[in-house]
Amino acid sequence: MNIQQLEYLIAVDKYKHFGKAAQACFITQPTLSAMIQKFEDELDVKVFDRTTHPIRTTDVGLQIIDQAKVIIESVNELKNKANLLNNILGGTINIGIIPTVSSFILPTEIFQFLKDNPKIQMNVKEMTTDNIIKALKAGELDAGIISTPYDTADEFYQEFLFNEELMLYSSDTETKKNSYIIPEELNVEKVWLLEEGNCLRSQFENICHLKENTLKPKNLDFLASNIQTLVHMVDKVGGISILPELALSQLSEEQKKKVYRFKKPFPYREISIIYYKPTFKQKIIDELSASIQNSLKGRLNYNENPKEYVSVKPQ
Repeated sequence: MNIQQLEYLIAVDKYKHFGKAAQACFITQPTLSAMIQKFEDELDVKVFDRTTHPIRTTDVGLQIIDQAKVIIESVNELKNKANLLNNILGGTINIGIIPTVSSFILPTEIFQFLKDNPKIQMNVKEMTTDNIIKALKAGELDAGIISTPYDTADEFYQEFLFNEELMLYSSDTETKKNSYIIPEELNVEKVWLLEEGNCLRSQFENICHLKENTLKPKNLDFLASNIQTLVHMVDKVGGISILPELALSQLSEEQKKKVYRFKKPFPYREISIIYYKPTFKQKIIDELSASIQNSLKGRLNYNENPKEYVSVKPQ
């Protein structure tokens, strides 16, 4: 029996399919099947019922899987502790990030952090805030990057990362007449929104009183899952949407002309990293937080004059 076999067991239990599990583990299906069969023979147990589709984990197998997860977590903790004792920033960390943040810090701040710390293996998933919190409680994630304050996140430890201004993206050239946008004067019948579960959607709803979008066909039910889609809809169809400040870095010069600031006090959102309990991965979390904070400190409008801003809660 070895650690790899336990990882293969967990993968098959997750995907309920040998082929998909093998793909996720970056090995061939025959190799994975053989390793699991060897494990079952060694312990004289049947972990999976291979006659069902999808594959079913047996009652005995469920208990084996639970214990395998405990062992894998213990091994990872042992590795992280060894790195900490050796003053090495390394180990594996699983992080969930809300989509309206990941697109803008993943290819920049996080890539740079991993480049500077090659001994860290980071697994990142784009997830809604609710799913991040569920995954943290289930032990599937070590940390999550979300918009705070968030009502159901009170039980977690929290480290502030940055404050980011919320701006308007508009195809209406008449908007140019004013330096700043007054929310009450917006045509809120032409708003493109993210789907339910995205905190940026509720923040926009808190800034403006929103109505049904009159630009889309009556027989179209559409809500975007990412900010880039909102930008394209405004460009092609017209209307307005909301953008976090970091999104501006991915706009063309022509698109940046469609970005407007709201009237003071400027609305902003707070972004933090949350985690369920201090672990030996704490040093990785602390260093990642400091790296993101330092990188964005001089790039965001909020830091120039915080008194001109008002927080918009995500719920």
